[in-house]
Amino acid sequence: MSAKVYLGFGANLGNPRSTFGKCLSLIEKFAKVISRSKLYSSAPYGFPDQPSFVNAAAKISTDLKPNELLLELQKIEKSMGKKFIRKNGPRIIDLDILLYDQISMDEEELLLPHPRILERDFVLLPLMDLDPELTHSSWGTTTLQSALSEVKQRFVVSKQPEFWEESK
Repeated sequence: MSAKVYLGFGANLGNPRSTFGKCLSLIEKFAKVISRSKLYSSAPYGFPDQPSFVNAAAKISTDLKPNELLLELQKIEKSMGKKFIRKNGPRIIDLDILLYDQISMDEEELLLPHPRILERDFVLLPLMDLDPELTHSSWGTTTLQSALSEVKQRFVVSKQPEFWEESK
């Protein structure tokens, strides 16, 4: 039985539109891409002395278990040239599993749902493009829209008119 999974994409180095498109092509080797959000420009989170970010989300269907999916995403990040500079620092790509069906998981390598979804507009807005009614059992009655109205610090500057680049 395939799982419905929501992935977060972030980058502020190189060409994020192109990088995201290449990542989706690689993801299609082990999952079906169902939909993808618009692209959002956002101010840097954590360290303001770096370029602005581009953020997005995609909904996929996969037969991989959560930890197997995490390993595949980490391989993609590595193949795209991701290097750890500092937490919340500049990056060529950051791929996060935001939600994996209704699973709640608390392991050293993987927390599900992603623990800060409801606190970050640059995660909430792309998810709302995919499913504005999206919810998770661990959130109680909280919806994406109600969470967005509670976000204290806003980072999203604009929704970009461009689409993700298709990888050849």
